[in-house]
Amino acid sequence: MDALILSRIQFAVNVSFHILFPVINIALAWFVVYFRYKAGKTGDAGWLAAYRFWTKVFAVTFAIGVVSGVTMSFQFGTNWPGFMEKAGNIAGPLLGYEVLTAFFLEAGFLGIMLFGRERVSQKVHMTASVIVAVGTSISAFWILALDSWMQTPQGHWIDAEGVMHVKNWLEVIFNPSFPYRLTHKLLASALTASFLIIGLSAWQILKKTANSATPKVLKTGLTVAAVAIVLQVFAGDAHGLNTHQYQPAKLAAIEAVWHTEKPAPLTLIGWPNEQTQQTDYAVKVPYLGSLILTHSMDGEIKGLSEFADKPPVAPVFFAFRVMVGVGVLMLLVSWYGWYRFRKTRWQPQQLPKWLLYTFAGMTFSGWVATLSGWYVTEIGRQPFLVYGVLRTEDAVTKMVPSENIGLTLVMYLVLYSAMLLSYIMVLKYMAEHPEHDAHETGRLKAEER
Repeated sequence: MDALILSRIQFAVNVSFHILFPVINIALAWFVVYFRYKAGKTGDAGWLAAYRFWTKVFAVTFAIGVVSGVTMSFQFGTNWPGFMEKAGNIAGPLLGYEVLTAFFLEAGFLGIMLFGRERVSQKVHMTASVIVAVGTSISAFWILALDSWMQTPQGHWIDAEGVMHVKNWLEVIFNPSFPYRLTHKLLASALTASFLIIGLSAWQILKKTANSATPKVLKTGLTVAAVAIVLQVFAGDAHGLNTHQYQPAKLAAIEAVWHTEKPAPLTLIGWPNEQTQQTDYAVKVPYLGSLILTHSMDGEIKGLSEFADKPPVAPVFFAFRVMVGVGVLMLLVSWYGWYRFRKTRWQPQQLPKWLLYTFAGMTFSGWVATLSGWYVTEIGRQPFLVYGVLRTEDAVTKMVPSENIGLTLVMYLVLYSAMLLSYIMVLKYMAEHPEHDAHETGRLKAEER
């Protein structure tokens, strides 16, 4: 394979690994704040145990996210110099703002959050926890601003050498797709963190390592998931309308619409065949595609045949259906799980084992949905790096031999596989060895004295 394909695969591997951890921590930080607030307000040792446990999870996740983010940024210079040469005037400051306004907040106050509860006042400690959570959300703001601009660029001008310059920062940041992508990602994080909480809590119940924190945490996770998944349905619909307006080729690939249709059916499943320009074994629902994608029964969906530049269809088509399928499963599990848990009067030991195993099996379901959605977004933008402005092939390195890229790709795959396995095993160990309630009760009494 040439440098272009290898560089794309390598960057995809880095981004895929990196995104697993911020998508947990953006929302998990706010869960931790809530647990800390409840512990301080109620004096309940269970809430304090929940805070301490999930703060540790946050810290481990944060550390791996930072490390993987550093290696990803290096590739802008090694593998994609054309991107920084052409779009660096926009991408550089946005990445810099993320470091200055978000990372410093997280890193600066994380130490107080982790180790300061018995060394500073409770008010200061609570404030530090809130600042860390705010920092994670600000980080998402800047990263999504850059990625959204690459999808729907505006607020810039291009000089004679093809270099992009900022004309209006507000237009760059608040580009047409930014509000939808930010909302979609924040809700995705809420769902990812919720199901992580649900899954680990269920595992504790199954392994008989649950303490008084477990019912409270499980109830919180199920409640947030049940609300967030409904909001995500509406956010996803709005995002789809925005994509229909600004990236019609991507939408055509998502639905495998080969030729313009009016009205258009919705293809539930099938096998896109780019050689014959049709979807084999397709199961379609008449009119539903137009209704969902345009909010009109006879809305027009442009076909791929109308676009000179179009993305590969099969990966976008299948990734979108994986994302939606996992989302439907999240809806069913969270709503039914909350209903059954409420019927037990929040006694997790009374839940059926099959439901607890379902919860445990859904622990990392947010990762599957997030990665699938990310692939739809990024592959669907091809063949452009900055949509309609900078082609991917024009930004790749001409200096690094493909053999070197292939070697480092293999090294990344081995390292990231080991790190991912280690991360999952650490969470499993932590769930099976939680702190005892008596230990937390003693801490609360010591603080009261």
